[in-house]
Amino acid sequence: MVYESVPGFCREFLFYKRNVQNLSQKTVDQYYLDMKLFFQWLADENGIKSPSVEIPSDGRFVHVEIVKKLTFGDLLNYLNYTTSELDNHARARARKISSLRGFFKYLQKNNIIDENPALNLEVPKMPKELPVHLNLFEAKKLLESIDGKNFSRNYCIITLFLNCGMRLSELAGMNIGDIDFDRESVIVRGKGNKERRLHLNAMCIDAIQEYMKDRYSETHIKGGAEKALFLSRNGNRLSNRMIQTMIKTFIEKSGLDPEKYSTHKLRHTAATLMYQNGVDVRVLQAVLGHANLGTTQIYTHIGDEQVDKAIENNPLDTLDIHKKIKQKHK
Repeated sequence: MVYESVPGFCREFLFYKRNVQNLSQKTVDQYYLDMKLFFQWLADENGIKSPSVEIPSDGRFVHVEIVKKLTFGDLLNYLNYTTSELDNHARARARKISSLRGFFKYLQKNNIIDENPALNLEVPKMPKELPVHLNLFEAKKLLESIDGKNFSRNYCIITLFLNCGMRLSELAGMNIGDIDFDRESVIVRGKGNKERRLHLNAMCIDAIQEYMKDRYSETHIKGGAEKALFLSRNGNRLSNRMIQTMIKTFIEKSGLDPEKYSTHKLRHTAATLMYQNGVDVRVLQAVLGHANLGTTQIYTHIGDEQVDKAIENNPLDTLDIHKKIKQKHK
């Protein structure tokens, strides 16, 4: 992406994010969409016309001098616009605020502006949403629903999701050389292309080995896909979209709701099952590849049913202490 709909000094910010801070292309593209909207709003507010008659205003032509004069109040007006005109919810506004804070911090760091108007912009508080996940019975149902021509491949993919908690992009990007059967592990590349090594349990190793027998029988592997672990029937690396479509098919087949459960929910499932079976939250952070512990701590939720059961099974409940105290105070 060339980021042509923003001014040159904003493009430099985006290149900085991608090439210096090493953010993923997907993350930088999201920054671009946020900044594109912001500069379009600035163009509208300042009556900046486009040379094209067909386009009444154009964010590309916002001069840096306009940005230098922006105040905290101006940014609040922009956020009010995203709420009142675009009906942005708290999560969308939070992302836009994060983009603005990063942009103005970059400008100040590079002496393009003296004062940072976004310094005191606060991210709106959002209600914590517990991660949706399959329980153990539902995970088994999903695995049992897998069949068809690509059984070994599809079974292997879903097994890795449910056991290792990989991201979709991590699984799709796996190469044969990433697997170390001697060490019973695999290397995955997460956000920012950071590598981490994940343990492969017996179920995962067995699934990979069974799939590899079928993979090596393929004779039509396309150039560039030789290293890829998971291949399409056309001999190309299996894409994110193809994996999502496949998983949706078996979620439906297993009788689960495809609107509720997605590929990412399988990652939630792995994380939740690991935590519920005694994995420490800091270990879970390393497994999932989270930069911040706070992101992982959402998995420390325990379902209401489990809370009820835990309290019900408190050994104090069996001692009839409450009855004795009640009798004493009569």
